[in-house]
Amino acid sequence: MCMFPASHAAQASRPSVEKREKMKYLSLIFFMSLLPQYAGKSLSGDGSHPKTFEDIKNEIAGYSDIAKAIIDLAVHGKAQNRSYERLAVFADTVGPRLSGLKNLDAAIKYMFSALQKDGLENVHLEPVKVPHWERGEEFAMMLEPRNHSIAILGLGSSVATPPEGITAEVIVVASFDELHRRAQEAKGKIVVYNQPFVSYGETVRYRSQGAVEAAKVGAVASLIRSIASFSIDSPHTGWQSYQSGIPRIPTACISVEDAEMMSRMSLRGTKIVVYLKMGARTYPDSPSFNTVAEIVGNKYPEQIVLVSGHLDSWDVGQGAMDDGGGAFISWEALSLIKDLGLRPKRTLRMVLWTGEEQGGVGAEQYYQLHKENISNFDIVMESDEGTFKPSGLAFTGNAKARDIIREIMALLLPINITDVFDNADGTDINYWMRDGVPGASLRDDLSKYFWFHHSQGDTMTVQDPNQMNLCAAVWTVVSYVIADMEEMLPSSNHIRCFENLKGERPEPGVRRGLRCQRMWRSKTPSEQTWEESVRLKRSIKQIINFLRLRRIRVKCSNKGQQGLEQNYIFHLSFYTKPQGNNLRLHIL
Repeated sequence: MCMFPASHAAQASRPSVEKREKMKYLSLIFFMSLLPQYAGKSLSGDGSHPKTFEDIKNEIAGYSDIAKAIIDLAVHGKAQNRSYERLAVFADTVGPRLSGLKNLDAAIKYMFSALQKDGLENVHLEPVKVPHWERGEEFAMMLEPRNHSIAILGLGSSVATPPEGITAEVIVVASFDELHRRAQEAKGKIVVYNQPFVSYGETVRYRSQGAVEAAKVGAVASLIRSIASFSIDSPHTGWQSYQSGIPRIPTACISVEDAEMMSRMSLRGTKIVVYLKMGARTYPDSPSFNTVAEIVGNKYPEQIVLVSGHLDSWDVGQGAMDDGGGAFISWEALSLIKDLGLRPKRTLRMVLWTGEEQGGVGAEQYYQLHKENISNFDIVMESDEGTFKPSGLAFTGNAKARDIIREIMALLLPINITDVFDNADGTDINYWMRDGVPGASLRDDLSKYFWFHHSQGDTMTVQDPNQMNLCAAVWTVVSYVIADMEEMLPSSNHIRCFENLKGERPEPGVRRGLRCQRMWRSKTPSEQTWEESVRLKRSIKQIINFLRLRRIRVKCSNKGQQGLEQNYIFHLSFYTKPQGNNLRLHIL
C-alpha cells in the first residue's frame, strides 16, 4: 500500500467526503495489488484463465479458411483489379489534391459519396484545419555561361521572389559542411545543392533545411537537387520549413540533371548566373476533413483497428502512387470484408487523412480529438510507401505483439507474402505509435518509388493492378484477423495518463490510458497538504480489467518541492509529479 509522507498528516482533519474519496482510491489500489499473479500473461475474454501463446497460435490458425477466401476474392475473384479501377476513375476525375485547394475539397466529397454508395457504416467527415500554400508562377533561366531553361518546382511554404525576380551568381555545394566552409563565398548568391541521393531519410534534410542553411550564410535563394534515386529531367517537390529569426528566402527543387550540370560547370571554374522568379503565396489555414468509414464490431465495437492512407497529394501528377494506392487499398479492405459477409468483433475503421504532405496536420488533429480513447485502439495501420509488389508488413510493437503478427502473416503463405519487418512507418500513425499503440505499414518494392515521388510522374501509369490486388489482400487479412481475435494485441507496458489543470497542451509522447478528469493539486507551493479530487471516468471494475489485460506495472512516486524524492512501489498504482501548483498524473 502507498503511504503518504508525514508532512501530509494534516489531511486527517478533512471533511468526511474527502476521506471517502481517499478510501475509494486506496480500495482501487488494494484490488490492483492482487494482480501480480497475472504478470506477463493475457486473460481470456471472460477473464476465467490465462491464455497462453499456444492458445493464440491455435486461434490464429483457425482463420486459415477466411484468409484464403479474402485472397481468392481480392486476387482471383470478382474483386480482382477493383482497387486499381476505383483509383483510376478517382485520379483521372479529380487529379492532384494539394492541401487548401479546391481539388482536395472535390476529392473529399467524391470519397464521401463513394463510401456511402459502397454500403459502409458510419461514413462521416471530421473537420480539421490545413495549411494553404500555392506556388503561383514559377520560372528559372540560366543566363551565363549560356541560356538554358531550368525546370523547377517551388517547395511547399516557400516565399516568393520580388516581383521583378532575382538575378544572381550561383554557388554549387554538395553538402551542408561544404556550404559552411565556403560561407564567405555564398553571400548574395543563389545556393545550388548537388547532394548525392543516399536514401530518402538521409537526403531529404537538404529539401527541408536547405533554404534555412543558405539564408544563414547570406544567400538570396536556394535551388535543391530533387530527392530522387533516378531522374528524367523532372523536378520533385515537397514541404520545407523556415526557422524563426532566419531570413526567409525563395527555394525550389531542380532536376538531378540540371544540378549535376551546374556542378560540373562550377568545378571547371565557370561562372554561372541564374534568373529566378517565383510567385508563391501562403494563405490562412483552410477548412478540410479527415474521411472516415467503418465496419462496426459485433462484440467490442468501442475497440478500433484502424487502416489508413492519405487523400491529399502534391499539386503535380495525379497523386496516384502517393498516396492514392494506400488510400484505396484501405477502402478495399473494408469492401472485401463486407462482400464476404464478415463482421469482426472489433470495429474496423478506415481513415483517409488530409494534410499529410504538410507534416500530418490532419492526423495530428484526429489524434488530439480521439486520444482520450487511446486504450481502445488495438492497432493503427497506414500504407504510404506505394502499392507495388508487397513483401510483408513492417511492425512497431513489443515482442509479444510481434510474435502474434508473425502468426497472422503466416496466413498469407498462399501468396508468399509472410515477412515481418521492424519499424512501421507512417507520418499519420506516428502520434499513436509513440504512445505505445502497435502500428503497421505495408512493405513493398520501393526500388522505383522515388523515381516518381512528388513529381509530374506520379500518375496511374505507375500503378499495377495485379500488385494492388496483392497489397489489398495483405491489408485485409491482417486487419480483419486482428479485429476479430478475442484479445487485443499486447501494447506497450508504459501507459501514461495526462491532464493539467491549467489546460496546457500535452507534451509529445504522453499517452492517455485512463481518462483522468481531475488531478492531485497542492494548495500553495509552500504547503505540503493535498486535496484529493480524483475522478475516473471508468468504473473500478473497468479499470481493473483494462490493466489486467495489459499487465501494467505502475510506480507511485511523490517528488517534494526541494527535490527530495520518496518512492512508494506497488504492483498497480499512480505516479504524481508536481509542477508548480499543479500535478500531472501518469500511469507508467
